[in-house]
Formats: sequence, structure tokens, C-alpha cells
Amino acid sequence: MEPKTEQIQLALMGVGRWGTHLLRNFLAHPQIQVRAIVDPRPQQRAAIAEKFNLDQSIALLDHWQEALSLDGLTAIAVATPATTHEAIVTAALERQLHVLCEKPLTLTGATSSKLCQLAQQQNRQLFIDHTYLFHPAVITAKNHLDQLATPRYGYASRTNLGPVRHDVDALWDLAIHDIAIFNHWLGDSPTRVQAHGLQWLQRPQALADVVWCRLHYASGFEATIHVSWANTHKQRQVSMVCDRGSLIFDEMQASSPLTLQRGHPAPETFHPQNLETVSLAVPDQEPLATMCQHFVNSTLTNQPCPISSGHVGTQLVAVLEALSQSLGQQGSWIDLNQ
Repeated sequence: MEPKTEQIQLALMGVGRWGTHLLRNFLAHPQIQVRAIVDPRPQQRAAIAEKFNLDQSIALLDHWQEALSLDGLTAIAVATPATTHEAIVTAALERQLHVLCEKPLTLTGATSSKLCQLAQQQNRQLFIDHTYLFHPAVITAKNHLDQLATPRYGYASRTNLGPVRHDVDALWDLAIHDIAIFNHWLGDSPTRVQAHGLQWLQRPQALADVVWCRLHYASGFEATIHVSWANTHKQRQVSMVCDRGSLIFDEMQASSPLTLQRGHPAPETFHPQNLETVSLAVPDQEPLATMCQHFVNSTLTNQPCPISSGHVGTQLVAVLEALSQSLGQQGSWIDLNQ
């Protein structure tokens, strides 16, 4: 008789667009048992129950506090508006539950840091769903960067017509992905940042629909990021330019999303030489499924995930907070305390 697989008893807070994707992965994972699903909308709870043909043993609740009182719970996943994260994560950690939280962890570096400290005090894992860090193209790209010598600059575009969020602006919704990727590839975080943006859709709310960001790193590397949820031209591209070539991750090129372009200028004449374009093989893996597996491993071993721990999430929140400060100051450069 085979030994029983250790399982995580999990409650999911929120089944909106992203929460539904999380639920699909949780239900399919042999080491996760979904105990409860929380959403304040009765129609959404009913629709989810029908869509996934949920077992009647899974509690469908309208308040997250109810889920935290379930006996035997191991962990929670938080896919609620960012403004609610602090209260939910705090309550869960105080009950000694492991936490998977949708990005951003909170809306300030101070509150995110406080949650990391609480997780450490409670000896529980705080794991942030920065899904792109588990994308096979991002992982493959990092493994090839050494071939291109010194990174010099990068640029990214993440635009589409929606979905429009009402809890955070386009900066917090979209730019966090590309900042996370650049930080991961470089193994570093910006020392100063700059941003400016425009807003039309949700006046008088101060939620920018389009934002341009600049990130400066201690090495001299600079990245420019353009994000918008009011642009019919859908773009999902991140590029890094190095001394010996460039890496381009373009999600819109489904058959070959990752390209390595080798080449460099000849000494003195600066004529291009050693030009070569290579489409890099990318494993066929769903990033969200990989992220969920890392969360399972982190929870069952009670060890932090080096890719997307609470500390990684806190670092990214601090960068976004500085970018928001720059937005409010008409694009002033903001220094970050390292």
C-alpha cells in the first residue's frame, strides 16, 4: 500500500478573474485539498460551483473570517482587491496559516515588510504570486544571459484594451510584472526610479490608465517600461540589450516567444559583426501551475521560496511606491533606500 500523499488544506479568498485560474490549478493538484471558497457575490459562488462541479464538502462562504475558523486548515490563497490584502494576510498568519497572496502584497513597503516580519515570527511561509517569474521563457532567458556579456539597458511594453481595475492603477496592475522580470534577470533592484502617466477612464479617481517608467540600477543598467489598459494594440514584450546581443521575450509570438539575437559592433568601425538570430526552445509549461507547485513545496517544507517570497514581494512594492511618488511629482526621480 502506497503512503498517503501529504496534503495542504486550503481556503481560497476571491474567485474573480484571477482567483478562478488559481482555483482550476488547486483543484487539479494532488497535494491541495480545497476546503473553502470565499466570495461576497452569491451569483459568482454559484457560477463557480457549477463551472467546476464542486464537491459539496467544499464550503462556499461570503466572509473570509468564516474560512479562517475551519478546523485543520493549512493555508489560504488571497485573490481579493489589493486594498484588502493586509487585513486578510495578517489574520491568517496570526492563526499560523501559510499564505499565497496575489500581487501586489500590499500598497506600501512598510505594511508589506510588517507582514514578512509576522510570517517569520509565526514560522509560516508568505508566498507572492508573481506568476511571470515562473514562466518558462523568463527562466530560459535568465539561463542564457551570460552568453551576451554585460547587460546595458532594457525595455518593456505591456498594453491592451482592459481589463481595467478599480483598486489600483495601470502602474500597480501591469508594471509590476516587468519590474519583477528585470529584477530577476539582473539579480538586483533599482536604486532610483521615475514615472509619469495619463488618466481618462475613471475620473475623478486618480488611477492612471497609461504609465511610462524608468528604472536605474547600481550597475548603470536602465529599463524603460510602458504600460496601458487603454490601448487596443496588445503588447507583451520584455527585452534586454547586452554587449554581445539581445534577448527578446514576446508573448504575442506564441510559436517562438523567446529570441536571442547575437551580434556586436566591431572595434573602431562599429560595423555589426557575428550577427545571428536564434529562437530558443521554451518548455511547454503553464506558469501558474509551476507557481502553484513552488507554493506547495514551500508550504510542505516550511522553507521560503527564493523566487517569489514575501521579501521579494516587499521589494517590488517598495519600487512601485517610489514610482507612484514620482507620478505625483510630475516625473521626479525618486531614490530608493537599499
